[in-house]
Amino acid sequence: MTLSTLRVAIVGAGPAGIYAGNLLAQAVAALNGAVPEPVEGQGPSAPDAVEIDLFESLPAPYGLIRYGVAPDHPRIKGIVTSLHEMLDAFPEPGAARRTIRFIGNVEVGRDIALDELRERYHAVILATGALRDAALDLPGVDLPGSYGAADFVAWYDGHPDVPRSWPLDASSVAVIGNGNVALDVARVLAKHAVDLRTTDVPDNVLAGLEASAVTDVHVFGRRGPADIKFTPIELRELGELRDVDIVLYDEDFEGVDPTTAPNNQLKVMLRTLNSWRGRASTGASRRLHLHFWHAPVEITGDGRVDGIRFARTAPDAAGAPVPTGEVREYDVQSVYRAIGYYGTRVEGADFDERRGVVPNVEGRVLGQPGLYATGWIKRGPVGLIGHTKSDALETVGHLIADAQAGLLTAPSAPGAPSLPTPGSLSLPKGDVLDLLDERETAYTTWDGWLALDAHERALGKNHEHVRERVKVVGRDEQVEISRPGVLTR
Repeated sequence: MTLSTLRVAIVGAGPAGIYAGNLLAQAVAALNGAVPEPVEGQGPSAPDAVEIDLFESLPAPYGLIRYGVAPDHPRIKGIVTSLHEMLDAFPEPGAARRTIRFIGNVEVGRDIALDELRERYHAVILATGALRDAALDLPGVDLPGSYGAADFVAWYDGHPDVPRSWPLDASSVAVIGNGNVALDVARVLAKHAVDLRTTDVPDNVLAGLEASAVTDVHVFGRRGPADIKFTPIELRELGELRDVDIVLYDEDFEGVDPTTAPNNQLKVMLRTLNSWRGRASTGASRRLHLHFWHAPVEITGDGRVDGIRFARTAPDAAGAPVPTGEVREYDVQSVYRAIGYYGTRVEGADFDERRGVVPNVEGRVLGQPGLYATGWIKRGPVGLIGHTKSDALETVGHLIADAQAGLLTAPSAPGAPSLPTPGSLSLPKGDVLDLLDERETAYTTWDGWLALDAHERALGKNHEHVRERVKVVGRDEQVEISRPGVLTR
């Protein structure tokens, strides 16, 4: 089969979805000599052009980069600049449509069915990521005062679908986990709100943090210091917190030798931890405690959290943590679980409940030809941005190969696909936006995001504490700024 224009829908406009769209556009352009070829193996029967619709359940793009990265991480948030450039990079010369088109505030499975997408596109790529907290089977985990880290992160990042307030009435807090999310949560809890004023933190979040009662944050890991899953930059930032003492415990470091660490990254982090062990208390008003060799046993409380119980652990012959028989208890009034994320399923696609992923082989969804996956929904919630890009490269390579081999089914929806006349302002016949308009779905567009982006930047410029931006939190408010009047039609 020879395709003239390959039409692809991508579900999810976080890094995974945007990387996939960008790499797919590059791959097809490379076949026609437009840019250096990023994907190997294309033959002469590949498509001449590609049109990509990027669906996002939120009104704004960027997924976890906008709603899952702590507000005091400007270097990581700089990824937004490159993602923006990817979405802006491939206009179709002389045509009414962009090569990559953003369609926001549309949830697949609610506003449009996955089967309806498959009727309108040659292929669909799932890039929904992992937004929920992984489950923790622990007595007391459902007590008031026990929270998932993902919910807290969504609150302080201004996610439109979470409550505007957060209970910060606990003076002592436990954070379970030894990864970067645990450090983010601990750092935001321990940090003084005044030191977040220059970030893009929403005003309601800033007000909540300013009223916080937190004085002590305890981070617990069931393994030892040599098994931490942090990154050096995340760890180093803890030591830079103003008016916060870092507290470590010598017993946790017995037998730990930084010089024997298996890689330079871990050596750097162990040296950092050792340097903190020698610090004297400054009498800071807040303390951040790092505990190792603690496996949670029970969250205690009568009606709400009042403590947490751990089994003290030690390494066995293979290095795995095993209980020593000692039990330790800590008086805390809140517990945050930061033990990982769980994949976001899409109605109509098979889902592995145990692993929280779409069953696939190298991005090809099993038993559903023409359906693909990339990012965390493909491989699970592990790895950094670089892994997401390589994931997308693999998935896109297989999609192109399937197109060349004639394995993709042509769109079957009435009138699809039909391109507009070059220079025309009309939409293609059978365009998915026609269906969304019929259903009065208040979708947002790339131009709408540019308007919202400009609005947030203006709010930041005019704020009493000058910032790069101030996030608009409410979903309807975001939609109204993006597409004025659409909610009242």
